[in-house]
Amino acid sequence: MSKVIALANQKGGVGKTTTAINLAASLAVLEKKVLIIDFDPQANATSGIGLELKDIKYSIYDCFIGEIIPQDVIIKTETPGLDIIPSHIDLVGAEIEMLGEENREYFLDTVVKKVKNEYDYVLIDCSPSLGLLTLNALAASDSVIIPVQCEYFALEGLGKLLNTIQMIQKNINTELEIEGFLLTMYDSRVRLSNHVAAEVRKHFENMVFDTIIQRNIKLSEAPSYGLPAINYDVNSKGTINYLNLARELLERNKNNN
Repeated sequence: MSKVIALANQKGGVGKTTTAINLAASLAVLEKKVLIIDFDPQANATSGIGLELKDIKYSIYDCFIGEIIPQDVIIKTETPGLDIIPSHIDLVGAEIEMLGEENREYFLDTVVKKVKNEYDYVLIDCSPSLGLLTLNALAASDSVIIPVQCEYFALEGLGKLLNTIQMIQKNINTELEIEGFLLTMYDSRVRLSNHVAAEVRKHFENMVFDTIIQRNIKLSEAPSYGLPAINYDVNSKGTINYLNLARELLERNKNNN
């Protein structure tokens, strides 16, 4: 049974794209068939997985405007079992184009339903906003992972995100669940990191993943080489963290595997 998971937080720089790429690659290494949908017009997941934006013929935007079926947009990555539907800056215009349309919250859901059964997991990398694109991603998903960086203002804005999720659960996607809060950019040497981690666990308790993503230079370097961390340095802390996260996710979803 396939599961669709959005990576969402309206704050930028919290590790959404890093998590989408590295969690997907780790799941693939653990022999799951995985699809990333890059749903951010910045297309960082697309370039971070090793694709040259100038060489991409079709993107998720072409699926949106109804010209291309998603199977013709999917690109295989260098990681066996891991595919991607790339993004493009044109996706910026999709929000405006959808405004006057009926059922505008379900455009992505229509695309996802055409491919989801071909994969064990579909991960949607959302843009850093609570606009129509993110609403589409959450409407198409079974659950959402919320990355939270272990830095000052980490909890700021989370209330607004949770209110949005509750609104979607009530009106758009009654099946949507919070998969978990993921602590990212953690540095055990810094008192603030420990304080933020403790506060997040205090507020959200067992909704927080046990796995914590530590600050790691290899994790930061890997996207510039167009590689997931596991392909860049298999022994790095970042690789180990995301493999642990993948195992924890699989353990939580035993009934889906």
